[in-house]
Amino acid sequence: MIAAAKRYGATGTGVDIDPQRIREAKEAAKEAGVTDKVRFVEGNLFEMDFKDATVVTLYLLPDVNMRLRPQLLEQLKPGTRIVSHAFDMGDWEPEQKITVDGATIYLWTVPKK
Repeated sequence: MIAAAKRYGATGTGVDIDPQRIREAKEAAKEAGVTDKVRFVEGNLFEMDFKDATVVTLYLLPDVNMRLRPQLLEQLKPGTRIVSHAFDMGDWEPEQKITVDGATIYLWTVPKK
């Protein structure tokens, strides 16, 4: 998210339950000069509201992806992009599956309801 903010002017919100990760992310955003574009929230991912997101990026374990999937499909608007690092979402086939620097990236678009 920080790289996207710096390179493309993207805005975003990062969520983590670990306060140390939040402190590290805020420091990295400050060093990159993008604190006006990104924010980081300590919280439970399953209590977040995703309805305004246009892209959701996940770096979660497979079981967490699967638990989050119904919430994302319920809250996100059709056309919203979901990107997952390393893990898929079970039987929901990704539109694209690419490898970048040895890591698998899965890409989906939220379908019409």
